[in-house]
Amino acid sequence: MNQTDGVQSELSEQEIDQLVAAQAHDDSAWEEAVQVRKSMPASLLIPADLAARAAFLARLHRTDSLEAWLAHIIRERVEIEEAAFLEIKQALRA
Repeated sequence: MNQTDGVQSELSEQEIDQLVAAQAHDDSAWEEAVQVRKSMPASLLIPADLAARAAFLARLHRTDSLEAWLAHIIRERVEIEEAAFLEIKQALRA
């Protein structure tokens, strides 16, 4: 919306397109870039026997769902791997 003397007026789609095209190469006309994270979960294909074993363990640990248990396990493993990587990286710097 465009504000003139405290009065708001709506721009047409064509006016907005023209304004954006006119300011496309003017960095001062734009706000700072924002980071956007993917909100949809990703699919992961695993062998049926591994899925069955994971489902058994998820039930054994009384988690709400197989997906929740797998997310927890994957997150835990990634944290372990990242810590090991940082440790090795620091050792190589020394």
